[in-house]
Amino acid sequence: MLLPFFSLVGVAPTIAKGMQAYRSVFCREEGFNHVSRYVNGLILSPNKTLQGIHSQIVWPEGEAVSRRAMHEAVFEAGWDSEELMQKHRETLSSEHQGKGKEVISLDWTLAHHERGKEIFGVKRSYDYVEHRMSNYQTVVTAVISNREYIDGLDVVVQPPNWQEAEKAYLQMSAQQSYTEMGQVMARLSELISYQSNRLEYRKRTEIVRDLVEQLETEGQFPNAHYAFDNGVLTLELTRLIESKGKHWVSEIESSRHILWDNQWQRVDAVATLLRSQHPQSFRAVTIACRNGQSKTMWAFTKVIRLKRYGRKRLVIVHEQSDLGDAPRFLLTDAQHWESTRIMETWNYRWSCEVFHEFCKQVTGLEAAQVRNQQAVKRHLRLCCLAQSLLQRVTGSGGKSESFSFAKGTQTIGQKLHSLSREALAQLLELAHGLFANGRSIAQVLEVLMPA
Repeated sequence: MLLPFFSLVGVAPTIAKGMQAYRSVFCREEGFNHVSRYVNGLILSPNKTLQGIHSQIVWPEGEAVSRRAMHEAVFEAGWDSEELMQKHRETLSSEHQGKGKEVISLDWTLAHHERGKEIFGVKRSYDYVEHRMSNYQTVVTAVISNREYIDGLDVVVQPPNWQEAEKAYLQMSAQQSYTEMGQVMARLSELISYQSNRLEYRKRTEIVRDLVEQLETEGQFPNAHYAFDNGVLTLELTRLIESKGKHWVSEIESSRHILWDNQWQRVDAVATLLRSQHPQSFRAVTIACRNGQSKTMWAFTKVIRLKRYGRKRLVIVHEQSDLGDAPRFLLTDAQHWESTRIMETWNYRWSCEVFHEFCKQVTGLEAAQVRNQQAVKRHLRLCCLAQSLLQRVTGSGGKSESFSFAKGTQTIGQKLHSLSREALAQLLELAHGLFANGRSIAQVLEVLMPA
């Protein structure tokens, strides 16, 4: 939805009410107010950078705050983004109770910054989504979803891996001997820096494992199982989840080998054999999707053995009754689960894709113009916070022809419409007060949009 451009007076009441749950994270009231304005701007401002949000704010007369002061409060002050996310998860835990089935999905996405090469975590590499070279960050996400809400639990930027370039430089600049102590110390500093960077670098799968460890240590979502694709599937991750008494569902690649008829065979070869010789082994299964709709699929399931992972339950899924489509291969440690429950749990895995799209299009996930690591982390986590706050807005516009397609269901566009009305009401109230005090149109205009 394209938001109308108008000045922002304070924070929309609904956003201000939602932000009160996080007041304890911030030491100073002034800093908390700046962060609230920033979150408000991430939702309502068309330009979701701090510069764009600040330029849209109308300050009370005599109380204007510089952009630098707002930048310091949001990105440099002493509040802790880790503590903010812990408080966020604590708040979500109480709101998710009693909402039925919930699943935590683990994934990553690419946050593009074509003109922001100096932003932390940005690297130029091949973009497998756009099929071209691009500048982007790799952002690892953990998302919890039920029938009503999709909420981000954390977002983490993966630092780029410069090990090959650093190693090439060290090899190129190596000398047989050093005649001065200063050269020795400089070389030693380079070697220590290379080793430090090598030890600090974490793969996506390691970041995902750390996220799960953090979530399970806090224990805010005791009934939520996990769903993810083969990009994050590792033995360490599955063992961690199982050690916490929870289950996981993952897609596996078609080249994965399983033990079938006492032989190690590719799982896609087994699927081809079943389709050609035993098509009756695929039975129709109707699953309840997260959006409340039902979907019929055809599935074969069996407990099989994989190398290193041991005995797990495999589900081969087709969406067409003639089995003519490419199958999907699902794996879970829950050997007692039926194929219906496995596929329903896997269906919640797509919530992370909705979360990625939501944050990029609505709350400015890719809009960060800050460079250092702390500022980038804060921006991404505040985007995550804004996404949850927006979902809980009571939407208006149900009588508008523009939203007739929704058929009574509240859409994100309606929620944005409701917040925009709140912001516009604040603006009109300010203008009304100025006119009541005898200000001219030119004077009111100067307040709302300085020349």
